[in-house]
Amino acid sequence: MAASTLSVQCALRRAMVPSLVVILGATGTGKSKLAIELGKRLQGEIISADSMQVYQGLDIITNKVTAEEHAQCRHHMISFVDPLVRRYTVVDFRNKALALISFPGNLPIVVGGTNYYIESLLWRVLLDTGSGNGGDESPDRKRELEKLGGAELHKQLAKVDPIMAAMLHPNDKRKIARSLQIHEETGIPHSRWLEEQREQEGGSGLGGPLRYPDPCIFWLHADMEALDKRLDDRVDEMLSAGLIQELRDFHSRYNQQKVQEDSQDYQHGIFQSIGFKEFHDYLTAPESSTQQERDTLRDKGIEALKIATRRYARKQNKWVRNRFLKRPGDNVPSVFGLDVTDVSRWEETVLNPALQILDSLSKGEEPAIAPIRVQAAEQRNKRSHHTCDLCDKVIIGDLEWTGEALHTTWRHVINPSYTKQLLGGFCFCRIFTHCGCPCKFKGP
Repeated sequence: MAASTLSVQCALRRAMVPSLVVILGATGTGKSKLAIELGKRLQGEIISADSMQVYQGLDIITNKVTAEEHAQCRHHMISFVDPLVRRYTVVDFRNKALALISFPGNLPIVVGGTNYYIESLLWRVLLDTGSGNGGDESPDRKRELEKLGGAELHKQLAKVDPIMAAMLHPNDKRKIARSLQIHEETGIPHSRWLEEQREQEGGSGLGGPLRYPDPCIFWLHADMEALDKRLDDRVDEMLSAGLIQELRDFHSRYNQQKVQEDSQDYQHGIFQSIGFKEFHDYLTAPESSTQQERDTLRDKGIEALKIATRRYARKQNKWVRNRFLKRPGDNVPSVFGLDVTDVSRWEETVLNPALQILDSLSKGEEPAIAPIRVQAAEQRNKRSHHTCDLCDKVIIGDLEWTGEALHTTWRHVINPSYTKQLLGGFCFCRIFTHCGCPCKFKGP
């Protein structure tokens, strides 16, 4: 162990560290590695915040810690839910995890890629979204609502909660159904619940006040090109570790009968894990398939898994930026960024800075490494409702309406020649500085 690490570790033993440590980051950034190293040095216990790791089974594809890693530092919230349970909610997780955090003793270290699980621990909310407190009929009612068309659901919501309807896209059936369910169960519009939450001291539209006054939050991030390569390599390592056989066994035990009955569900429970649905065609291939056909389906599944994993990493980073770094209000904890691009310098760029930050915070000092600051000019995107007069497309969000996303949408949806006719010969793309459509307009 490097001398610098030893000195920081000794200082931390004499100090009182923050009451809660949280490690954010995309899949493949080494969150568990940092959590284990901190846990060993600070007498910590790790609380996994991963919505798929709570289920038993699929240890390889969900990237659970190994028995050896578990022996180095105690882990909680892993492999305790039966895989046939379709509805283990964020509130179920929150209630169990909070009991662990509040238990006196070792330092709780929350780590995981399911960021809304972590949010449920950090911020209080007035309404237990997804708790099922309305009784056993609640999940069935929500599924019943989701069977309706998005447009019909949106009309129903607009009648009882026009404010919430204006913030949701008609295609977002799950959120619309949840807002309708909240109104049915409580008699109060969902938007009013959110408004009361915002009015709480330290509250905002995303959540209530902080539950803990002094959490230390680390965000592990990396250059995306380097991370993409690392994620592809990790899939290859999973294959070498027996991923295909794990999927076969799990499919045979839990999913084969559902496929035969055409009732498979890749939207709930552990069956929505990245990797399981990507190999659906391979796992359900007819027995009459040739080896070449099976190999082709297997290779397609591998490529689909790599693509889905890379896409998920970007989604996780976007969530951190929007829900943590750009979170509105004053009651927002500091987030310290740690660059994990160069794994050969991991102790220098990740472990030692994390220990130094914890040491400073425990002493009431300003860390030498500043937390990530979002520029004041970056305003949160207002979820306003817009409808394009030309293509009838519904767009939610002011930034999407005025920015590049809208440019891309119109460029692909509208035929430029039709647009010119509609606008009297003037191509709408001219309002943008660089047009990508066949009109070849390059801006003023």
